[in-house]
Amino acid sequence: MANAPKVFVDGQVGTIGLRIRELLAGRADIELLLIADERRKDPAARAELLNLADVSILCLPDDAAREAVALVTNPQAKIIDGSTAHRVADGWVYGLPELAKAQRQAVAFAKRVSNPGCYPTCVTLLLRPLVDAGLLSPDAPLSIHALSGYSGGGNPMIDKWESPTHGLSHLPYEAPYALDRKHKHVPEMMRYAGLRVEPYFVPAVGAFRCGMRVQIPLHAALLQGPANADRLFEALRSRYHGEAFIRVLRTEQALTERELDPCACNDSNRVELRVLPHPSGHVLLTAVLDNLGKGASGAAVQSLNLMLGLPEQRGLGD
Repeated sequence: MANAPKVFVDGQVGTIGLRIRELLAGRADIELLLIADERRKDPAARAELLNLADVSILCLPDDAAREAVALVTNPQAKIIDGSTAHRVADGWVYGLPELAKAQRQAVAFAKRVSNPGCYPTCVTLLLRPLVDAGLLSPDAPLSIHALSGYSGGGNPMIDKWESPTHGLSHLPYEAPYALDRKHKHVPEMMRYAGLRVEPYFVPAVGAFRCGMRVQIPLHAALLQGPANADRLFEALRSRYHGEAFIRVLRTEQALTERELDPCACNDSNRVELRVLPHPSGHVLLTAVLDNLGKGASGAAVQSLNLMLGLPEQRGLGD
């Protein structure tokens, strides 16, 4: 296509960058700018492409992402940052179009967009509508259990889990991690889910490459006023009505062994949210997505489409 907008992926060989390139491959409505492997760490070469592109997507560690942003001198150049460097930074728009009524338009007109983290995407989509509706207090003490495929840790974690030396590829149980420190995604969760009290976040890794399941148990005592599973379900369903990538599900009967499969949304930009009632009045909220799909690369392409004025679903399927 003549005069197609130019897109540059800085960090094209990482797990997120590779998936983004796959999603963009073959699209005639954009021109994908490529950098030679031997020059991808050359600041001058990267600066040239960052300033030439209409939109650049940064798939870099935090410090490298900050350095890349500093290389941009073209006032028209737009950035989508896939790192955590700018998730809660002033002047950056959070790249979750489904966050609130005005968020989609904010992303579309932004020059600086921070791509959401996979864990915070799940937590925010589950909790923000409930806080906004007054069904859950922003001061509620919450616990969050999250299970991710090992690709969420990038190439170092992939190498570790797939290496025969470590014997993790067939581990029959999940492995919790970061139990001794505050996870870097917690501030992002709190800001965009509308929480005032830091949740107890317990992440874990499973012996599968991609996929994610987040579980948030809500004790009946935490629910505000007349809130129950029905009201929580309706709040989520109402908020996400018409959203192409979000499905709100409720299961009345006992779950089968496969219904909360963390890999159920793999290779898609879909996220499945569930409200599971308990006879005691407690409620379990769950979210399932592909940590490299709606949790990373798919989300970046979704924001890219909006920023370029293209159909939001283009190249993303369901």
